[in-house]
Amino acid sequence: MRKLFFIFFILFILSACSQRENIDAIEDEEEDEVLSIQDVKIPDVIFTSKKQNSVIDEEEMKLSIKTYLDSFEELSNASEPFQEYIDEEEELTTEELEKLDKINKLIKENDENFSNYILNNTLPEGYKEESERISHYIPALNELLPNVNIKSIIDKGKVVNGKEQKKIEDFLDQKKIDTKAFGRQL
Repeated sequence: MRKLFFIFFILFILSACSQRENIDAIEDEEEDEVLSIQDVKIPDVIFTSKKQNSVIDEEEMKLSIKTYLDSFEELSNASEPFQEYIDEEEELTTEELEKLDKINKLIKENDENFSNYILNNTLPEGYKEESERISHYIPALNELLPNVNIKSIIDKGKVVNGKEQKKIEDFLDQKKIDTKAFGRQL
C-alpha cells in the first residue's frame, strides 16, 4: 500500500512540474508576441470620408464601421509596445517619440473622421444609435490607454465598460460586420 502511495505521489509531483513548464512556455510565447518598438509599422489606412449631407446605404455603412474598427485595432496594436516602454519607465528616443506621436495623431484622426461621418450624413435604418455608441466608446477607450489618470478612468468608465462593448459586439454580429476589433478576427 505504501508503494502505491509513493507512486501516486511521484506522479502527482511530476504532473505538477509539467504543468508549470507548460504555463512558463505559454507566458514566454505571449511575451514574444509583443513587437519591439523598432518592428512597429504604422498603419497607412484609417477611416476617411469626404461625404457630407449624403444618404449612406447599408453596405457602405458596414464597410465604414469595419474600416474604422480595423484601423482602431491596428493603431492600438502599433501603440502597445510604446505603452509597455512607458509603463516600464524606459526612455524613448526622439525617433521613437515621433513614431508614437504619429500613431496618436492617426488614432485621433480616425476617431474624428468617423464621428464627423456619422454626424453629417443620413445613416441607414438601425445604424444611427449603434454607430454613435461605437463613436463614443472607441475614443473613450483610446483616451484611457495612454493616460493613467484616475479622474479620467472614472469619467471614461461610464462609457468604456463590458456592457457597452457587448452591445457593440452584438450589433456587429447582428449586422454581420467582420472586424479585427476586440480580438474578433485572428
